[in-house]
Amino acid sequence: MNVNEDRTANTDEQVRIPDNAFRELQPGEEYRPVVPPSAEMPEVTVRSIVQGAAWSVIFSAAATYIALKLGQGIESAIPISILAVGFSVFAVKFLQARSSTLLENVNVLAIGATAGIVAGGSVFTMPAIYILGLEGRSSFFQIFLVPLLGAVLGVFFLAPFRRYFVRDLHGKLPYPEARATTEILVAGKRGGKSAIVLSYSAIVAAMFDFVGPSLKGWAEVFSTSSIGALAPFTSRAKAVFTMNTSAAVLGLGYIMGINYAAIIMAGSMVSFFALVPLFAYLGSQIPSEITQGAGPIGAMAAEDIFAFYVRPIGIGTIFAAGVISILKMSPVIFQAIGQASRELIRLAGGKGEAPEQTRTERSLPMAGIVVGIAITALAILAYFRFSVLAGESSATYIAVVAVLMTLVIAFLFASVSAWAIAMISITPISGMTLTTLIVTAVVLSSLGLSGDEGMLQTLLIGGVVCTALSMAGSLVTQYKIAYWLGATPRRIEISNLLGAVAASAATTAVILLMAQVYGFTPGPGHPHPLPAPQPNAMAAVLRGVMGASGAPWFLYGIGAVFAVSAEFCGVSGLAFGLGMYLPMELNSPLVLGAALSWLLQRSSADKTLAKARHEKGTLIASGFIAGGALVGVLAALFRFIEDSWKVTIIPDLTKATALGIGAWLENWGNWIGLVAYLALAAALFWDSWREKAE
Repeated sequence: MNVNEDRTANTDEQVRIPDNAFRELQPGEEYRPVVPPSAEMPEVTVRSIVQGAAWSVIFSAAATYIALKLGQGIESAIPISILAVGFSVFAVKFLQARSSTLLENVNVLAIGATAGIVAGGSVFTMPAIYILGLEGRSSFFQIFLVPLLGAVLGVFFLAPFRRYFVRDLHGKLPYPEARATTEILVAGKRGGKSAIVLSYSAIVAAMFDFVGPSLKGWAEVFSTSSIGALAPFTSRAKAVFTMNTSAAVLGLGYIMGINYAAIIMAGSMVSFFALVPLFAYLGSQIPSEITQGAGPIGAMAAEDIFAFYVRPIGIGTIFAAGVISILKMSPVIFQAIGQASRELIRLAGGKGEAPEQTRTERSLPMAGIVVGIAITALAILAYFRFSVLAGESSATYIAVVAVLMTLVIAFLFASVSAWAIAMISITPISGMTLTTLIVTAVVLSSLGLSGDEGMLQTLLIGGVVCTALSMAGSLVTQYKIAYWLGATPRRIEISNLLGAVAASAATTAVILLMAQVYGFTPGPGHPHPLPAPQPNAMAAVLRGVMGASGAPWFLYGIGAVFAVSAEFCGVSGLAFGLGMYLPMELNSPLVLGAALSWLLQRSSADKTLAKARHEKGTLIASGFIAGGALVGVLAALFRFIEDSWKVTIIPDLTKATALGIGAWLENWGNWIGLVAYLALAAALFWDSWREKAE
């Protein structure tokens, strides 16, 4: 009996994701979620709220620290889903309590996942306050409000597009992170073979990523720059191939699929094999430096040329592709605006809210969304007007302009961020935030706001927009999970709003603590500061736009040409721009994982057998993502303890002196990493290939 046909059939052993969950529907076909719309089961409970709030605080602190330390966010949704399933097992075996329902675990995820959202939005911008020396004009409350207001805006701006992303585009976008999380939640309820496959693959990935990146048993990034025989390509042509050796990225590529992975890699190849060598060649003819502080191009390493000259082209590509995406989505945008207007007119006429047909379609009412946006806008206006601009002439006028810019940019880019997450589970938030800072700085400068006040106001706007985009990207994942499993969208939205409060407080506290203990720029009190790469980039942009050097408008323009050209060729400009903007080390493993998926789908003329093999690979890939994410969080926690208490928990094998292991790993770690990574990919393929058809 299908679990969707009778709520009484929805036992743990029979929980199955429908066959049409991950493909486009045939004409007349309907998707029916795991939990039927007619089913009523515990969803928002004290258990789920307490769990979600606890994970939100813990993961906010971990995500903030690792972002400041390594410049990378950590995946919180997948570890939290695993912990939610684990608590359910613990409750049954040791607390003599009932098992958590599938929908309760979704609610835990909705509250807890705000950790990565708020941390990503706040950490990318707020530490720049200290880098620019503006901390005397700021406070805990000021930094706390930025991610909180941004997260609220993100929920309200994406809510009108929920049906478009999860229902109208069903099967057209891969949703890698959402799919992996859904597999974990369902396997946790179902148990049996699926749970075993997911568990051992997660353990293998955790061990792999711990021995490699954490213990430095091999190079975390394979690079041709470490191969002496390729010196003519690396030192002269500046053409370098890199590949991250993380199991999590391999699994992400498998779920993403070959189409988008190939487009992203194509953009990366243009950046690293065409543009970087081109700039190196042209720069060799110019002995003086072009960008102040960068040095002559001829003396720069390939990664520095990418950072100073090629990555801005990627930012321009993303910005232009985002504008094109917004134009393509304009019918949906106008439809959402029209729907909001009609509901407001109906409410004004005293007719009340139109009832929802089913539980799984019940979301925040459009009138409530409009009112929520209005209240949030007024809060932002008061915040800007009486926080930074209190002593400025024309303060009210500038504050109104700042709020309008915040609302417009966040609204337009929210759908772009959601689309990027649905496509590859990576959203170019830092690129879009840089664009926001540039546009905002130019506009505020034209209004006469400059200096410290101008930079602080620009950062606050950028922080609100950045968090709104991060929230939109995470929420679209949760919407899709809710759509597949049968959760109530309105409860997802409210849980995100509540979780944002705890996450904002935890993230702000960690930022202030890190600023006091480590700092973000070298100085007498902080000789070894945290790198904080994104905030330093934001600070550099502000100094450039509001200073004498100006922004690299020409490079942004070149990027826009790439975006338009890609769209004319029928290629996703945003995917291509992501490839140009992101380091190649993150893009090349995606293609490897996607190639494995493509091969397994075509591994047999028997479609049933090929499908079984591919689905086994999906479970393994989901386990890889989960295991890699978990070990990343644990490694971040251990590093924090090491730095705080000056102890060694995770040894560095490259510094081991016994039997010359350290020196050997230094010399051969690059090749060991490549061989180990290819062996891991081969193991994924072999284990999936030996699956039998059901």
